[in-house]
Amino acid sequence: MSEIEVEAPVEATEAVVEEKIEAVVEEKIEAVVETKNQPETKKEDPEKWGIAHIYSSYNNTIIHMTDLTGGETVAISSGGNHVNADRYESSPFAAMKAANAVVESTRTKGFTGFHIRVRAVGGVGSRVPGPGAQAAIRALARGGFKIGRIDDVTPIPHDTTRKKGGKRGRRV
Repeated sequence: MSEIEVEAPVEATEAVVEEKIEAVVEEKIEAVVETKNQPETKKEDPEKWGIAHIYSSYNNTIIHMTDLTGGETVAISSGGNHVNADRYESSPFAAMKAANAVVESTRTKGFTGFHIRVRAVGGVGSRVPGPGAQAAIRALARGGFKIGRIDDVTPIPHDTTRKKGGKRGRRV
């Protein structure tokens, strides 16, 4: 008889423990379902924007990243830093290398997007950007930044100054 009396409380406690375990498991499942239904919110850092100044002539391509005011330089690089021969300074390859160098430097400083300002020689010189401008813009776009505006800021005179070469022009 003592065995039966001992077994009855053990069975009763086992049943109570199983019920508690089932209740806890159901609560956890409900909590998981509730968290899955809620949209995940990522902590977004505040966006940090800058300006990419691209000066592209037929002799070189210079990429200069600044903050939004334009007064603080973030990164700067030119095509001449990345190629050996002078004739390749304005090439699209050199511009792409310069843009990649600027992208790496800018990313470490926390920038998330930038506006692009393309500039040619202007004035009495060429008003068309050199061959490196397009490649530089593409390389900057592939860098993973948001791109705002793309502006052409080539200086164009309203009443032009005299071109070099004198009265009779350049004699070849």
